[in-house]
Amino acid sequence: MHVQEWLETVPAISVYALVGVVIGLESLGIPLPGEIVLVSSALLASQHGDIDPYILGACATAGAIIGDSIGYAIGRKGGRPLLARLGGRFPNHFGEGQIAMAERSFQKWGMWAVFFGRFVALLRIFAGPLAGVLRMPYWKFLIANVLGGIVWAGGTTAVIYSLGIVAEAWLKRFSWLGLVLAVLIGLTSMLVVRNRAKKASARAGTSAEGAAGPLDPEPVPATD
Repeated sequence: MHVQEWLETVPAISVYALVGVVIGLESLGIPLPGEIVLVSSALLASQHGDIDPYILGACATAGAIIGDSIGYAIGRKGGRPLLARLGGRFPNHFGEGQIAMAERSFQKWGMWAVFFGRFVALLRIFAGPLAGVLRMPYWKFLIANVLGGIVWAGGTTAVIYSLGIVAEAWLKRFSWLGLVLAVLIGLTSMLVVRNRAKKASARAGTSAEGAAGPLDPEPVPATD
């Protein structure tokens, strides 16, 4: 069956639920491709009238806000031991380098790290739990969480949907290309962030060695 024909058989309610759940779980702290799912769904909505872009954007926004809030609560209760356990299970996402980079972002930007973290794949996973671990005041977190969720989820849906409408005739012939581009954008973003995390980990290790200083030689026992 052609991909286009198969997509037409997917009920709209399933698309809304999938977007909300995946983005919610990603925001909670589970490494899932929320951005790819959102972009792909917005493209799908631009080609099929059964999927309402307003409902899609609302589901994505709700998932982002609710997921981040649950992640904040989990991080506040679990503390740093939680990050250590996550690092053991997901070393590529919660390794020392990734955590170090995220912590520096929070220390530098505060609540704005939650807002702008929405637009970076790795920080989207960290924002809620790490804000809880670092004991960010909840009212600050909530403001940044709500604004970031609306701008990122709603804005992404609106932009991709509008582009899909403009290029509808082209996308009908090459619908698979839009999905491929979405995947490539997500992978590129992840690779860039991962590379920065490795550099941050290396710098953190160098700083720790410098702070410790050279070890003093052990005293040589006196001899007669």
